[in-house]
Amino acid sequence: MPIGVFDSGLGGLTILDALTRALPAQDFVYLGDNANAPYGARPAAEIHELTRAGVARLFAEDCGLVILACNTASAVALHDLQMDWLDPATHRVLGVFVPVIEHLTRRNWGDNTPPTHTGLRDVALFATAATVASGAFPRELRFRARDVTVESLACLGLVEAIEAGDLDRAGEVARGHVAALLARVPAPQSAVLGCTHYPLVEAAFRAALPPETTLVSQPALIAASLADYLGRHPRFRGGSGAVRYLTTGDPRAVGSRARVFTGHPPPFETA
Repeated sequence: MPIGVFDSGLGGLTILDALTRALPAQDFVYLGDNANAPYGARPAAEIHELTRAGVARLFAEDCGLVILACNTASAVALHDLQMDWLDPATHRVLGVFVPVIEHLTRRNWGDNTPPTHTGLRDVALFATAATVASGAFPRELRFRARDVTVESLACLGLVEAIEAGDLDRAGEVARGHVAALLARVPAPQSAVLGCTHYPLVEAAFRAALPPETTLVSQPALIAASLADYLGRHPRFRGGSGAVRYLTTGDPRAVGSRARVFTGHPPPFETA
């Protein structure tokens, strides 16, 4: 059984790469909603509708489990999908926030005891405008950790620069956003790259942040979390390492733009 990986565009390829490295015998189907990307500036209702359509398309590809490899979709749409639409007896959908929050707080997601002092203090969140506006990340973090402050910053223009393949420009944009955040919080304890595009300019974030700030990037955390999940839910395992790439955009153009993420043009098909 393949596992679906959904993203609004190409950023989820950073997650897919980590997943295929960690689970080389697992089949995956990647779906990028490139016709509607980026999601970051869209209203919440549109993000919810587009995410539901993307997940349904992956269900149609026989994916019993779908990973929302998009922080915006995870922040805005995941909870409602799980509560009001999904039948967990047949399908599951997981997001990308949970492993990061578990990592920061050192608490399992199923631990519903009151918030505790975890040693976590100041956290910087770099994300899209929609992710920041949702408030999902600081809300979930404060459910588990006491006395933590989250300073969120919407990194306008960064996804667009990365998807255009202009990583030099993207690095400049990232450094500018770091400077803006540090003007508010000079030395955050941790900084989270809350968009799956941002690992491509992780070095720019790292260089601009204070040396004592711990930088949290998602791909490796998501891969380790999925491997653990499959150990507990083996019915979603299966395959021989095959990977398919679907897009709502033009397959040839999308494959060409994806080169910046993968080093080669993946063979995208029309979704």
